[in-house]
Parts: sequence; C-alpha cells; structure tokens
Amino acid sequence: MRTADITRNTQETQIQISINLDGTGQQSIDTGVPFLDHMLDQIARHGLIDLDIKAKGDLHIDAHHTVEDVGISFGQALHKAIGSKAGIRRYGHAYVPLDEALSRVVIDLSGRPMLTYDIPFTRARIGDFDVDLTREFFQGLVNHAQMTLHIDNLRGINAHHQCETVFKAFGRALRMAIEVDERQAGVIPSTKGTL
Repeated sequence: MRTADITRNTQETQIQISINLDGTGQQSIDTGVPFLDHMLDQIARHGLIDLDIKAKGDLHIDAHHTVEDVGISFGQALHKAIGSKAGIRRYGHAYVPLDEALSRVVIDLSGRPMLTYDIPFTRARIGDFDVDLTREFFQGLVNHAQMTLHIDNLRGINAHHQCETVFKAFGRALRMAIEVDERQAGVIPSTKGTL
C-alpha cells in the first residue's frame, strides 16, 4: 500500500494528513475552510485517493496560512506515498468540463518543482473563498511533491465552475500519473534512472 501520514505544526496552523494512493476516493476533510474542503473532495473522488485531512489555522486573520499549509502538507504526503516512483506512469493529464467551464491539467512527477498556472477567474471571491488562494495551494503542493504542474482554465464564466474543473482535472491527472504501469514494473520512468 502506498500510504503516508504527515503532521505539520506551526504557530499558524496544525495539520494532519493521511493518504492512500491506492484507495477508492474515500475522504474525511475538515480544514475550517468549507470551499477548500469541497475542492479537496474533488481530488480524492476523481483521483481515487483516500484522504483524511484535519487542519486548524489562524482563520481569525484569513484563510491564507491554512490553505497554503494544507497544500504543503498534501505535497509532502504525496511525495512520501509515491516513494521511489518505480513502476509508475509518471505523466498524467486531464481535461474536465463543468457546464461552460473547461480546464486542462498536466502533471509530470519529475522531481523538479514547477508550477505554470493560468486561471483567469471572473471574480475575486467564491463565497468567502479568495480565489488567489488557489494558486497558493497548488504552489505549496508542487514545491513539496516535487512535481511539474501545468494548470490552464481554457474557458469559463462562473468562478466556482472554473475552480472546480481545475481540482477535478488535477485529481484525474494525478490518478493517471501515479498509476502503476505493469509493463514498467520496478522501473524508474526516466532515461536518467532516477527522478
């Protein structure tokens, strides 16, 4: 089983994450930021990842530290659970629509952190959620999962739909990238022999 448990305690946040990459999409998520919980649920369900996240943060200030630190912790959990990367597909991609919105996400579990991010949100907030925090989440995740991640919202009018298509597409692309390739059993998917 490819699993990991991560605890991150700072003066701003206390976070516990458990992940099972070979799950069925079961989740228990409570970050104190309801919209983030909804988006993390999309990753679990569409990525077929079992995910348990408990977070407490300084929400009396705003959600920034909580969202960023959940991204960091999630990235650490992914990196630990994936392990040596032997036998995985490494690359993943997905296009996901939701009504008028369409997003594309492409992943390379390269060992090299890089985020390319283009989401032209049509408004600054989704309910109480500041859309700028979407980038903060993915930047923290990318840095600590050590992945290359390209996110493009290709079209959309409704900001909720724009964001949700991104998280669903991320889940689908991640599912593809971490999938075990029976034709490459035990082989690191790189000409370098390491990732």
